[in-house]
Amino acid sequence: MFTFLLVVQAIIAALLVAVILMQKSEGGGLGVGGSPAGLMSARGAADFLTRSTTVLATIFVTLSIVMAVIASVRHAPSDIDTSLVKQAPATQNAPAPAGNADPLAGAASNAASATPSAPAANGAVPFAN
Repeated sequence: MFTFLLVVQAIIAALLVAVILMQKSEGGGLGVGGSPAGLMSARGAADFLTRSTTVLATIFVTLSIVMAVIASVRHAPSDIDTSLVKQAPATQNAPAPAGNADPLAGAASNAASATPSAPAANGAVPFAN
């Protein structure tokens, strides 16, 4: 169904481009100015190309909305796959740093120590909660 609507959408888009390109250029943007037989006159509004542009544009927008709804319903996740979730290892809570200690330096160093601590191994890094 979606593929059929996509093909119809492409055909309508091509027809819309062709109808727009066949219309007479007025010289003024959006039909403002030019001859009295322009877009704003009764004769211009009843023109076949103007009406066909309106109809094709309405069908194009409606079909776009319908296809967006179909795509969102079809690709909506039904459940979450938790088969790859790893269990967090049990970690010990470190005591809060005292007074002037640098909280980013690690538990082994304090503000008086100038040597930074070595980074922990990958398995020893606790998960953030």
